[in-house]
Amino acid sequence: MIKKLHLAVLLIVAFFASSVAQEKTLERANNKYEEYSFSPAIDIYKKVLDKGFVSADLLKKLGNSYYFNADYKEASEVYKKLVANYEAEVTSDYYFRYAQTLRSLGEYETADKLMVKFAEMTAGDKRANNFNLDRDYRKEILENSGRYTVGPFEYNTVYSEFAPTYYKEGLLFSSDRDTGNLARYRHTWNAKDFLDLYKTNVDSTSMNAVVKLDKSINTRFHESSTVATKDGETIYFTRNNLVDGKTKKDEIGVTRLKIFRAQIENGIFTQIEELPFNSDTYSVANPALSPDEKTLFFASDMPGSLGESDLFKVAINEDGTFGTPENLGSTINTEARETFPFVTSEEVLYFSSDGHPGLGGLDIFATNIKNNTYSGIVKNVGEPINSKVDDFTFIFNEKDKTGYFASNRETGLGNDDIYSFVENKPLKLDCQQLITGTVRDKISNQVLVGATIKIIDEQNAEISETLTDSNGNYKVIIDCNKGNFVRALIDGYIPAEEYMGASDGEPQIIDFYLERDTVTAGFGDDLAKLLQLSTIYFDLNKYNIRPDAEVEIQKVIAAMEKYPSLKLKVNSHTDSRGKDAYNLWLSQKRAESTVGYMVAKGIASDRLEGEGFGETKLINRCANGVNCTAKEHELNRRSEFIIME
Repeated sequence: MIKKLHLAVLLIVAFFASSVAQEKTLERANNKYEEYSFSPAIDIYKKVLDKGFVSADLLKKLGNSYYFNADYKEASEVYKKLVANYEAEVTSDYYFRYAQTLRSLGEYETADKLMVKFAEMTAGDKRANNFNLDRDYRKEILENSGRYTVGPFEYNTVYSEFAPTYYKEGLLFSSDRDTGNLARYRHTWNAKDFLDLYKTNVDSTSMNAVVKLDKSINTRFHESSTVATKDGETIYFTRNNLVDGKTKKDEIGVTRLKIFRAQIENGIFTQIEELPFNSDTYSVANPALSPDEKTLFFASDMPGSLGESDLFKVAINEDGTFGTPENLGSTINTEARETFPFVTSEEVLYFSSDGHPGLGGLDIFATNIKNNTYSGIVKNVGEPINSKVDDFTFIFNEKDKTGYFASNRETGLGNDDIYSFVENKPLKLDCQQLITGTVRDKISNQVLVGATIKIIDEQNAEISETLTDSNGNYKVIIDCNKGNFVRALIDGYIPAEEYMGASDGEPQIIDFYLERDTVTAGFGDDLAKLLQLSTIYFDLNKYNIRPDAEVEIQKVIAAMEKYPSLKLKVNSHTDSRGKDAYNLWLSQKRAESTVGYMVAKGIASDRLEGEGFGETKLINRCANGVNCTAKEHELNRRSEFIIME
């Protein structure tokens, strides 16, 4: 009995000790995970899992560690266990990532089923909206495929090479290749060496053509993803957040990324400065320049981001300062990852994303951003550029139709490899043209709120429509590859339209001045209402024309000048305050004052009449003895313009 008791106590102690050990092990793994040190976190989580200790949290973090290291096969196995055993604790993002891993393995039907589940769990998520079973996105990708011939890049190694950038006659790129140093710094995200920047002349056949940039720019930590100005004198690049030569972590233990700018003088990098919108609390990375080099594009998870990382732009001022970063919007950005932008000379934006429908992992997409528009169709560039794994850092010379990109596909020499390509057939993108304008009454110049603007193609098919805002303004995007009609219409007016032929897409302003449909204006109608005039008001006990009323009466005069046969009767009214007889006299004076003003402005007196009605035609409850506000009484002190035969 005593032996059994001792044995039981020993088992309890052993179990307790084991549990404490596993908790400490998990704590170490979680700390590594929070630091984005995924490689050691994976080892620790696997060790705990192999010992039979499992939880939804452990599977989530292990799956994510594989996922963010692009080990999609292992990630899919972990997510599979998570969904099978802890469905109640699985949030929508895990269904999305699980689907992504299955796409990378070619299991598209199962991935689609998971995306249906994802769509059911989310409301308004861009990734769910992009995924639509009525839209065969794989067919669309197939239609865009086969346009490129992919070739080798002579300078790949068994390490990682990616992020090529055009620089003078050659390229800059990032690599964690062995530099021969005895002291090797390892990045614990994926247990690889820290990245440095290299340059090469791509026409050379010698490995000696690959040169590591000097210590004026390369540090013992990460330098990556660059873009250089056309003159080769300025470079923007990504680097770890460093303070006094040491990495600086945020409050949750993450070393963020920042973009720096440097000047290049005789091959030496000088005046290295970090950009003012960097932060210690979020990452800013992967710079790209517009063709005129006045706009910098980049990826970030800064406040205002829609997803894990978004694409932004910021103006580069002539004095070298910067404007305020702007998110490129929800057509381009999703709740997932958008990163590694590149803009061609023809203003086509290429970028990598795992939020838009793709083949698996990060795919490369393209959209037309000409004329500063970011709402065009986003297209997957297809195979063979894209694959089932991560494809990224795409650059393209539209003049000679050649370019480079990086991928971690299995056929590569290292973990990530750079590939060259030739474009044999261009990707057809929409030509986006911005049309803006205002819709007004042709006579009164009054803005018309709620007017409909329709875009109609040359086959008379309606493409889109919008409404004018509270200022009578509208904004539409048309396809400038072909002709379109822009039509404005509103009840009571004759529609008008302008034809826009195929063009280079420069923004255009089209203002519409609509004429009244005279059929709708009959005898006895109030012209003030037809012209949408503000009410003609008078001050208490006054009959002179107020300045604000003068503006409105000028609109009536313009209508009478436009239509010489138009005759009007001016009906004037008072509020209920004062004696009835006085009010009748006062309203008559107001009618005569209005008529006199219009005659003085050139309207023939035989086209006008005036009559005062005193307080006999109040438009609200403010009769004699009723307690009303001054504003309510003012509504009754008015003039009307009634069309006569």
